[in-house]
Amino acid sequence: MEAIVTELKKEIIEELNLEGMQPDDINNDAPLFGEGLGLDSIDALSLIVILEKKYGLKIETAEDGKKILYSIKTIADFIQQKKKR
Repeated sequence: MEAIVTELKKEIIEELNLEGMQPDDINNDAPLFGEGLGLDSIDALSLIVILEKKYGLKIETAEDGKKILYSIKTIADFIQQKKKR
């Protein structure tokens, strides 16, 4: 799980051009949107693209997206859960 978390953080930093940010700067449980990392809806689309291209996973509904994309931990849990199937 830790490998997935670290990889995700690196992917997000690179994809979203979060200059000057390191993987350790992102709290696993902090919200990615709003008061947390401060991402917006355009960033959400980038996260969805990462999940589809890198992991072959799709988020089926907007409601699922809100839960899955809440934090690094929730995304990693989603990836791990889908890998087991």
